[in-house]
Amino acid sequence: MTQTSHIHNESSVVAAAQPKAVKARQGKHEKRNNWLYIIAIPVLLIMVLPYIYLLLQSFAAWDQVNNTFIPTSFTLRSYEWIWTGGGFTPQPWLSALFNSTLVTTVDSVCMVAFGAIVGYALSVLEFKGRRIVNNFILFQMFYPAIILLVPTFLVIRFAGLYDTYWAMLIPKALSLWAIFMYTNFFGSIDKEVIEAARMDGASEIGIIFRIMLPISRSITSIIFLFVFMERWTELMWDLIVVKDTTKQTLNVLLSTMFGPYGSYPGPLYAAATLLTFPILILFILFSRNFVKGVQFVLR
Repeated sequence: MTQTSHIHNESSVVAAAQPKAVKARQGKHEKRNNWLYIIAIPVLLIMVLPYIYLLLQSFAAWDQVNNTFIPTSFTLRSYEWIWTGGGFTPQPWLSALFNSTLVTTVDSVCMVAFGAIVGYALSVLEFKGRRIVNNFILFQMFYPAIILLVPTFLVIRFAGLYDTYWAMLIPKALSLWAIFMYTNFFGSIDKEVIEAARMDGASEIGIIFRIMLPISRSITSIIFLFVFMERWTELMWDLIVVKDTTKQTLNVLLSTMFGPYGSYPGPLYAAATLLTFPILILFILFSRNFVKGVQFVLR
């Protein structure tokens, strides 16, 4: 009886000590989280402030642009100026926005499609030289792209594509990074799924677009978002291969605004704000799959 009561007393002591240990551990976590918040909030504000300034200046009255951080008077004049072309003929802003949307959408879809096809071939199909091709892609990823700028330009000019949409589209239609990501992801998928699809009579292209891409929805979201952002913000290549103002992208137009449009800073801020919207909208749409894709990348 004495032994039983002794055991009961010990268990009571342990049970009473457990909440204290949990509370102490929670207190340590709360202090650690507080320090993280203290560090993270100022860093976040520093990162967000330029975008807030950009947005505010795009709506500011023209006499207050760049004169104050928070304007006291707001207007849509800068956006109306873009919509109407500012009285210039032809209207460059809407044309440039259309060109940016066109080349970015086409190239992003091509980069995802070609990345999936090549990634599938490198991770699933057996052929001679597969390792050499894979190593060459890895080497090219670390190779400075600026070195190939002049040779690629000369190829485009000799092909008669200079100053055309094709000059902007073709060289940017393939992403080595997308190929690398798909190669790693498809390599982690159970081969029995692929064999079952082949037994059902599915072709290799059918397997890619009907099975592999739906399975890789999360990684496809992160790939599409990144290649879209990379192509949307492209400047150097589009600047040197297109001279026709009716084919220029919005980035190229913004880079030349310091000439005839340099005295209109409000519309410049408005155009720069418009540049950020597509990326923001895509991130909101793919945010759930984006997080899953990042978890795979960091796994």
